[in-house]
Amino acid sequence: MSTTLNPYLSFHNTARDAMEFYRDVFGGELTIDTFAAYDMGQDPAENDLVMHAQLETPSGFTLMASDTPSSMPWQPAAGFSISISGDEEEQLERWWNALADGGTVAMPLESPPWGGRFGMLTDRFGIAWMVSIAPGEG
Repeated sequence: MSTTLNPYLSFHNTARDAMEFYRDVFGGELTIDTFAAYDMGQDPAENDLVMHAQLETPSGFTLMASDTPSSMPWQPAAGFSISISGDEEEQLERWWNALADGGTVAMPLESPPWGGRFGMLTDRFGIAWMVSIAPGEG
């Protein structure tokens, strides 16, 4: 038996757009279930909102999300970042650029004192990301 740890993001009526954006960024297989699909909608206007979405990427990431129905309290994401790190510089830089599109860069993807490259941003859906590219050999 294996165990995984993966982010489960909460959105307010934008989960579908966010997850389709992340699929465009990372690639992979996206499944989306609505509240109506499981007869879980309390407000008919929310039937097409996302009850559960899951993105499985070719890189082995699993990202999940849902919309928060109006019957439950919702707060924007805060106090955490999703961190992606590795040594595949081209791929990590592509992901950085895609995530930054329409978002806010807090720290540009540059060389920090510890080497490599590192940056921080908040994407257009309010999710904070950190990208760390390991120092190259040489």
